[in-house]
Amino acid sequence: MKLVLLSGGSGKRLWPLSNDARSKQFLKVLENQNGDLQSMVQRVWGQLGNVGLADSAVIATSKSQVDMIQSQLGQDVPIIVEPMRRDTFPAIALASVYLFSVEGIRLDEIVAVLPVDPYVEDRFFHRVKDLEETVLASGADLALIGVEPTYLSAKYGYIVPTYKSSDNDYLRVSHFTEKPTEEKAAELIEQGALWNCGVFAFKLDYIISMLHEKGFPLQYDELLKQYDKLPKISFDYEVVEKTEHIVVLPYDGDWKDLGTWNTLTEEMATNQIGKGIIAASENTHLINELDIPVTVLGVSNAVIAVSPDGILVSDKAASPKLKEIVNDIDQRPMYEERRWGWYRVLDYTKFKEGREVLTKRIGVSAGKNLSYQMHNHRSEVWTIIKGDGEFAFNGEIRRVKPGDVLEIPVGAKHGIKAITDLEFIEVQTGAPLIEEDIVRIYMTWEEVEANCFSTSK
Repeated sequence: MKLVLLSGGSGKRLWPLSNDARSKQFLKVLENQNGDLQSMVQRVWGQLGNVGLADSAVIATSKSQVDMIQSQLGQDVPIIVEPMRRDTFPAIALASVYLFSVEGIRLDEIVAVLPVDPYVEDRFFHRVKDLEETVLASGADLALIGVEPTYLSAKYGYIVPTYKSSDNDYLRVSHFTEKPTEEKAAELIEQGALWNCGVFAFKLDYIISMLHEKGFPLQYDELLKQYDKLPKISFDYEVVEKTEHIVVLPYDGDWKDLGTWNTLTEEMATNQIGKGIIAASENTHLINELDIPVTVLGVSNAVIAVSPDGILVSDKAASPKLKEIVNDIDQRPMYEERRWGWYRVLDYTKFKEGREVLTKRIGVSAGKNLSYQMHNHRSEVWTIIKGDGEFAFNGEIRRVKPGDVLEIPVGAKHGIKAITDLEFIEVQTGAPLIEEDIVRIYMTWEEVEANCFSTSK
């Protein structure tokens, strides 16, 4: 069985820590067994390894999340990159064609799809394994996992089976109800309804045949070119609601969607991350990514989140409404993780004559490098503040250390490699100041060394 993990999200529900580049699954606020902070995607990937599923898993995501995934999971994790954000149906269609035409998966093999960020115990993924046998034994077009509800909830979708008991491990699905009232949820639970956790499986042929009937190419490279023609719609609406033969596999363990601040903070091992003080406050969490201290005094049942993107002070019970409140905030991400490290925007100014100045603090992990590149619209000044590295500039490589100031004019070729963990302040000047103003010449430092002359002794 092949696994497709869907990694998406707009980054609004856990603002200001999450943004368009760093969705909720990448926030390092959970603890692993060693007491180190980890993200949801790191937790899930580790769990897949624990149950022997990681080797058969691929991650489907947008271009904006590739660097973050590689930063947190490693460069070798298999990724299917959507050329643009559309919805879950196009993402699953692209992944299916990739498995069929690139990896050569047989049409009768089973593919399971799941979100990249469920908060579950390892036993849940053993249940995911059972989906393969369920599809084969039931002859169903789709097999889902449904979580047995532990309380009344109006925020989840419900899977309603045709009957409560079965001689098999699975149940036939009657219909679905999306986010009912609590009164309706009580009726559904009485009928044996299960929470829909967004996990399902099918024979690869089911999706491939559907795409063929719709006239879409079944070669990965060709489908990439026509990706914008795939309907921008969820898999639930395009496929699940139109499928008649569906079964569900009940799961009776713990399952949680850590999609809001009140649910996320329930699973955090500490009430405070980052600089600050919490005093005379009960059930309050402080998450501070800035270097300035935050003091919380006499504020209970609240979450205070501080990042370069903004500041949130919210009652926990009100936090699920956050997405609709901040939905109109439109600004560039002020913090991003990349394959080589991270950067944080410190300041941005646009002057009347149109000139822009952007200041970043950039961290490059030991052994990693920025590409050898040039810019057409901006000059840069780098001031090294931590660590040692090698700086490539217009064909020459030299060693750099804290205190060095590196001036990079418009059009100059440049790159840097960290020997130890390296940090520098970058001041960009020009117009327009956009991330896309990069002409990459060499990606690896081996290519840089092969084409540049070293002046270091």
